[in-house]
Amino acid sequence: MTTGDLKAQNKSFENDVKTIDALMKASYEVVSGEKGAKRQWERDNYLHHPKAVYSHFDREQKKQATMTLEEFHKETDEMVFGTAFYESEVNREVNVFGTIAQVWSTYETRLKKGGTIERRGINSIQLIFDNNRWYIISWTFCGETDKNIIPKTFDRN
Repeated sequence: MTTGDLKAQNKSFENDVKTIDALMKASYEVVSGEKGAKRQWERDNYLHHPKAVYSHFDREQKKQATMTLEEFHKETDEMVFGTAFYESEVNREVNVFGTIAQVWSTYETRLKKGGTIERRGINSIQLIFDNNRWYIISWTFCGETDKNIIPKTFDRN
């Protein structure tokens, strides 16, 4: 990709980072899609700070993994070639202080567009405001289990 192409592409993503609402909407859009469909990783890279990290726990919530955005994309690519994946936000709580923000985003996952809810959980997302835009600096997610139910305060239902 040429420098000119990269600048034009980044210009098309500028609205995604002007507000926390826009950033969150874009974050769920980039990971969602049909089985085998390439995800919008160029757009996702633009949403994140270059030093951003992802963390998650396994289903038993005993083992935690932390990875770079590039590692997260690779892991996700391996998954999406085997199944469709649609994630949407159902509730959000935001606290902002100066140039930092903490976002609690409750999500639902479907493995078919418009299908039944397969999983739910909460994303804890840390943002920074720099150069007149928001960046995701850290994203940690934890899935709901029978023993770890999403609290009513984080659930729209």
